[in-house]
Amino acid sequence: MEAANADQTGGMPWPDWPQDLVIELVRARKIVEVCDQHALSELNQYNSEGLAYWQLVRLAVTEALGHARHADDVDAFLRPKSPAIGADALHLWVWEPAAPLWAAEAHQDAVLAAARVVNRRLQLKLGRHDIGEMDLCMQSFDPKPPTEGKPRLRFDGDVDTPTWRARQDGAKYLSAGAFLGIRNLAAHEEQVTWTQQEALEYMATFSVVARWIEECTVETAT
Repeated sequence: MEAANADQTGGMPWPDWPQDLVIELVRARKIVEVCDQHALSELNQYNSEGLAYWQLVRLAVTEALGHARHADDVDAFLRPKSPAIGADALHLWVWEPAAPLWAAEAHQDAVLAAARVVNRRLQLKLGRHDIGEMDLCMQSFDPKPPTEGKPRLRFDGDVDTPTWRARQDGAKYLSAGAFLGIRNLAAHEEQVTWTQQEALEYMATFSVVARWIEECTVETAT
């Protein structure tokens, strides 16, 4: 009898006494009350007439526990699909140096390699190799006019508008922060505790910086 019961319940033997079935039903009902009102209404569609009563209770318990145990799977299936970042769709300056390291699961080194290439591209674009990457970012995107030996990177747009200035300032602080808070950690810590997702997000940050550097034009002092 126990083996037969186990087959009917997916490998879980049913209790021998009816009152234990009722306890299981109450537990399952409480779970389903939280996650699925439609399923709860279906649990009430059995009656107590005749010998089939406990068979119907058993069926109700099975369905309720099934709803409860698979609630996360159902929720994941019904949840709207979220966008995904494809690493190979990151800016070429970021993914090209990072790809072989990423494939070897050396995520910290991949982030560091990407940061170094972005910095090198910034240096080449401005012709500056005299200061560190954080200071270079702060000076490059600064909305102030360029001075001798200190060219600026400029977004398109009306330089007299608050929006243009905000964009320059945003790029200035974000790019500097990326090198200060991400690159330096990757370079100076023996081993960081980043997850793969975190490392991917950090590379995506440098991808944004790379796109800004490539997008901007260089303004020099006249």
